Amino acid sequence: MYAILNVALPVFAIMGAGFLCGRFRFLGQDSTAALNGFVYYAALPALFIVSMSRAPVDDILNIPYLAAYVGGTFATYGIALFVASFFFADRLGAMSQHGWSAAFANTGYMGIPLMITAFGEEGAVPAIVATIINGGIITPLAIVILELDKADGETKGQMMRRVFGAVVRNPLLIGAAIGLFFAFTGIALPLPVETFTELLGAAASPAALFAMGLFLVNSEIKSGLIESGWASFIKLIIHPTITWILVIMLDLPPLFAASAIIMAALPTGGLVFIVSQQFNTYVDRSASIILISTLASIITLSALLSYLVPG
Repeated sequence: MYAILNVALPVFAIMGAGFLCGRFRFLGQDSTAALNGFVYYAALPALFIVSMSRAPVDDILNIPYLAAYVGGTFATYGIALFVASFFFADRLGAMSQHGWSAAFANTGYMGIPLMITAFGEEGAVPAIVATIINGGIITPLAIVILELDKADGETKGQMMRRVFGAVVRNPLLIGAAIGLFFAFTGIALPLPVETFTELLGAAASPAALFAMGLFLVNSEIKSGLIESGWASFIKLIIHPTITWILVIMLDLPPLFAASAIIMAALPTGGLVFIVSQQFNTYVDRSASIILISTLASIITLSALLSYLVPG
């Protein structure tokens, strides 16, 4: 009950506030894009810098945690891809997006604020590490598959250079890299920089959750309800179950064990829809999966948090 009232309820209440403001058009038509831009390009990178710079190197390079989260994610992706190849898709790009929708957790916009609310500032580090994995490993691989599926008149070398350029310019990875530099060198952030990033980063959690609520206003469940429901089931049930098994096998410490499971149990991240739009592949389905998994996670995450978060 503690976790539901003090952790899950505030998180979903902020999302609900964003949804209501969007539903009644209090913030104007461009509010979703503006707030998403603020979170993505300013608040989250600042949070990454200050959190990673303060984190112990052993926490950042926690190999068992990395193995549990990455292993659970790719195992889930493989299961979803296998099923999609028989029942839901006939092109490589669509199959990959189905698998990605079932395995890509909303760690940045939802996972980080959830972990901070549940475990305090120390909960940010494993959530940020998971977000870096999503942004630096999983997303580029998904983009490469889509590029291969749709490559037309472009050599593989040109395609790879373009994808690599997009990855290294990612603001989340830039923020993480700056924070990692200070963490590994032991150099303290200059006080004005630390104060700036701390103030700006503090806005990331509520703004990200509010932006998620705004996003849901324009989302709707269209065709393919069986497929979207199946992918949401994989995301909310299968993904955390596989990760939980790996956590037990790898004997993770409590905070990192809870983080790996909670990160895996998050609903599908909005970046899947953004990339789907860019490639005009799996657009409606990805939006439906995000909506269904986010709404269903109110129940599944609340139950999980009541078990994992100390009262």
